[in-house]
Amino acid sequence: MAAPENRLKAALAEGRLQVGLWLAFAHPTAAEIASRAGFDWCLIDAEHGPNDIPLILAQMQAMGGGAASVAVRVPVGETRILKQVLDIGAQTVLVPMVDTAEQAAALVRAVHYPPKGIRGVGAMQSRATFFGEDTGYVAGAGDQVCLMVQAETRTAMANLDAIAAVEGVDCVFIGPADLAADMGHLGNPGHPDVVAAIEDGVKRIRAAGKAAGIITFDAARIAHYAGLGFTFLGTGGDVALFTRAVRDLAAQAQAVKG
Repeated sequence: MAAPENRLKAALAEGRLQVGLWLAFAHPTAAEIASRAGFDWCLIDAEHGPNDIPLILAQMQAMGGGAASVAVRVPVGETRILKQVLDIGAQTVLVPMVDTAEQAAALVRAVHYPPKGIRGVGAMQSRATFFGEDTGYVAGAGDQVCLMVQAETRTAMANLDAIAAVEGVDCVFIGPADLAADMGHLGNPGHPDVVAAIEDGVKRIRAAGKAAGIITFDAARIAHYAGLGFTFLGTGGDVALFTRAVRDLAAQAQAVKG
């Protein structure tokens, strides 16, 4: 039995648009609902969401019956964290704040077993092998890992061609909020300079033959980003959706009071 096919990786390699939702509630019920809502993927956010390894695991288990592929954003690109996330069964990982090709290459090594990489071999007792049931996992695991790296600084954008050229990087994700902040436009990812950097960036990523990713919390921007060539497209977040719906309902209910 080989490692499960990573449907998200295959779709991105074929250039197919994959839309998804950011998960920051850190709760299995919210993750389960999202995984059945009709998205291609759902991403568990451990960078800004209050997620640790047990919470990520619980959400992955809850999402097992849904159609959405599971992605995990780790808090930092550390080998030990990537090893733990892969061992609990993640196949698609997003790593924030990758500024250089050297960093990207180190991440590639971290998600692959020797001789290609340095991932520790302990999978036979992990969820990734269904606790030893999948005896062929180790041999093919690397082929199913989808490694995404985030470019979200001026340094990263300057090094974008080199980052995208790293073998083993499947997708380069442009982080609009942090990029805007680093460019001197904190809180304004719609600034013309930031928009221009994003539009230039997606062209360079695609020219390198890699998938390009981004997220928007504005539904009106989804079609725009798809048109630019982004294929890993975040279309919002669970916390933002819940907050908006709850506040709208409260306003409607309060309006009845006059």
